[in-house]
Amino acid sequence: MFAFKNYYYLYIENTKILNLNSIKKRNRFIVIYRNARKNESIEALIKFRRKCKERGVLFFVANEYRLVNKLNADGIYLSAHNKSFKYLNYKNHKLIIGSAHNFKEISNKRTQGCKKVILSRLFKTDYKNKRGYLGVIRFNLIINNEKNNIIPLGGIRLNNLNYLKIVRTNSFAILSEIKKKPAISSRLF
Repeated sequence: MFAFKNYYYLYIENTKILNLNSIKKRNRFIVIYRNARKNESIEALIKFRRKCKERGVLFFVANEYRLVNKLNADGIYLSAHNKSFKYLNYKNHKLIIGSAHNFKEISNKRTQGCKKVILSRLFKTDYKNKRGYLGVIRFNLIINNEKNNIIPLGGIRLNNLNYLKIVRTNSFAILSEIKKKPAISSRLF
């Protein structure tokens, strides 16, 4: 059985990772494009963005407002490392989503104008130099008053999807599992 949520946030680093044709549920998916390698052509991104609009998928770009404007994206995603306040000028025009790892970063993202904050590590991860995780109980205690504004990320895999039923949010985010095991996308879509 699967934990049904209202929204699913999917991180991608290139447009070839995600097959938008498999998405059948409209207005439930948010794609966050993290353009770390910058090897994707603008034409490919525009084509992907058009397909997102056709499928009812919201499209966000990480940390680059110029690219957000070029692609006419739905909003901007501010990573936890982005401490800049220059995006406050844009909050009336585009949605802003942020990423955090602790209370201080959550507060910083609120000051930056983020409507939603993706809080990282819900479950244990395999990344080097990444120790510690919240777990379901601590996560639920942290988000006590902001159930629909804090989104869990980290360590979400096929074998622990059912634990998301007891996480008191209406959404969750997936990063590496989309790349490693595309089978998870068939469970989501």
